[in-house]
Amino acid sequence: MISVNAIGVEFNGQTLFKDVSFSINENDKIALMGKNGAGKSTMMKIIAGVAKANKGNVHCPKDAVIAYLPQHLLTEDDCTVFEETAKAFKSIFEMKAEMDRLNKELETRTDYESEAYMDIITKVTELGEKYYSIEDSNYDKEVERALIGLGFSREDFTRQTKEFSGGWRMRIELAKILLQKPDLVLLDEPTNHIDIESVVWLENFLVNQAKGVVVISHDKTFIDNITNRTIEVAMGRIYDYKANYSHYLQLREERRAHQLKAYTEQQKFIADNMAFIERFKGTYSKTNQVNSRERMLEKLEIIEIDEIDNSALNLRFPPCQRSGDYPVIAKGLSKSYGDHVVFNDANMTISRGEKVSFVGRNGEGKSTMIKAIMGEIDFEGQCALGHNAKVGYFAQNQASLLDPNLTVFQTVDAIAKGDIRTQIKNILGGFMFSGDMIDKKVSFLSGGEKTRLAMVKLLLEPVNVLILDEPTNHLDLKSKDVLKQALMAFDGTLILVSHDRDFLLGLSQKVFEFKDKRVIEHFESVDEFLERNKIENLKQIELVG
Repeated sequence: MISVNAIGVEFNGQTLFKDVSFSINENDKIALMGKNGAGKSTMMKIIAGVAKANKGNVHCPKDAVIAYLPQHLLTEDDCTVFEETAKAFKSIFEMKAEMDRLNKELETRTDYESEAYMDIITKVTELGEKYYSIEDSNYDKEVERALIGLGFSREDFTRQTKEFSGGWRMRIELAKILLQKPDLVLLDEPTNHIDIESVVWLENFLVNQAKGVVVISHDKTFIDNITNRTIEVAMGRIYDYKANYSHYLQLREERRAHQLKAYTEQQKFIADNMAFIERFKGTYSKTNQVNSRERMLEKLEIIEIDEIDNSALNLRFPPCQRSGDYPVIAKGLSKSYGDHVVFNDANMTISRGEKVSFVGRNGEGKSTMIKAIMGEIDFEGQCALGHNAKVGYFAQNQASLLDPNLTVFQTVDAIAKGDIRTQIKNILGGFMFSGDMIDKKVSFLSGGEKTRLAMVKLLLEPVNVLILDEPTNHLDLKSKDVLKQALMAFDGTLILVSHDRDFLLGLSQKVFEFKDKRVIEHFESVDEFLERNKIENLKQIELVG
């Protein structure tokens, strides 16, 4: 059992946590929830031992292994994917090497009665007990299984890690963590860079093979599927629920209702006593009662109501002229990079007003198809936008196109037209920009903040075709809901690539599946596609290969 004891954290005089305590038991699967800025990542870093609290401590058993995956991480560049992943077993290999070294030394020594010889015997015995208590495994096979489960192909195993993007490097680190079989896995937004199939594989691993887990995630389906406990961080305190996320939301509403009732009663109690004090202040016969009530009110701990933003932000895309009947048409479209064929002879016709999803494992060509539609790459065959198609395009590199010299507010104000201008601050708040943040220059924003700002900018532009490539990676649950409602109300054409199942559900009527160098059209909603392929319960996606 790992215990967090009376943790207190302050930043610049502001209290982030005050006297927070809780325990993490074996097989607890915990969702760490709370609004952005509440301190979730800080709490996780403290548990991981990479950050220190101002007060309190974290206690864990001496031999406990805690593995931590932060949001941003880079692996080393001097080895292959397989070699880097195999470092998960580094301590085991080092233990075996040390045993071999000591045994060899025993073979050459003749001072059998010496204290030094007996020390070596003791060390070998201790190492042997520890080493042989570890379950015998085919380590190469375990590395292979983890890498394939997380979306790598066998051809990737011998490639240098420096050839891969940050998202793929994150997967390598995730594979290393899972292979260590730690007592506690700490995951900060682990699904941001992996596709649906890999998310399902990760779910299966965490539920059936991992011990304790603490996860921060904005993927509602993911956390509902893996967690049995929710710890909410709010206003410097924590609230601990023995429930998954969806059930926790119900319990939180009940808690807030009780808080509101208690707060109302306390405010009436305070008002009644203040009225008594005001009425009888200076009255000799009531002096003791007045003084007593004043002291009581001074010591009274005021009930606080948790900050829950229930404000509804109805955001609709500005009106735009209609496009032609077929905004996107591709015929016999093929794309290769050298000898590597991404897809071949793909055909695609998307009608005005259709909402479609591109699905498939990473590397199968979803983003490549989008780049072809946008004219960003060369290709064979035909691919064109239809008559009067006004495209709103969101990809991860959209953030780099923002003007670094403008503030957050100026960036949005420059494109907002009409009545929507009166809602700029509300819209920015819906995407986690509030207070002083709106006056911050773009050049000082983090990568995730720039991505969110690029999304806000897109939502205010009049378009009739929307192409969104992984739009939810840096959005919290509230921001995703704002975006999803806007997309549901959008009367133009939508092409969507996303690994977030909860976000996808109900958003598209047609699916284009990218698989085995082909693009396959399915005349069904993404909900029906996922159900038909049993992706919700998929446990055998290339686990062994």
